[in-house]
Amino acid sequence: QVQLVESGGGLVQPGGSLRLSCAASGSIFSIAAMGWYRQAPGKERELVATITSGYIENYADSVKGRFTISRDNAKNTVYLRMNSLQPEDTAVYYCRAEGVYYSDYGLTPDDYWGQGTQVTVSS
Repeated sequence: QVQLVESGGGLVQPGGSLRLSCAASGSIFSIAAMGWYRQAPGKERELVATITSGYIENYADSVKGRFTISRDNAKNTVYLRMNSLQPEDTAVYYCRAEGVYYSDYGLTPDDYWGQGTQVTVSS
């Protein structure tokens, strides 16, 4: 089993910054990609940013130039630096890890999600 622990959410004013962290632990063989998704009330979950084990980054158009994703492969940790936050960024942010994990059947491809951390941008 794999656990993802997120931290760093909170309340900030427009134009402020936050840094989210997510650490994966458990029966991990390898993590191919990690990412951040978000879900606002009444809306579907959407991709924010992803990063592969080779450090290839991908961003939603709405956050390009403002958010930066990074990872520490040795620690199985992904970060999201959020600058110039706007009220539209208010959402629950979820961490995701996609890779190969140990199971009772051996090595199994799968993905895991964190429980989410609230980001609120308001004056």
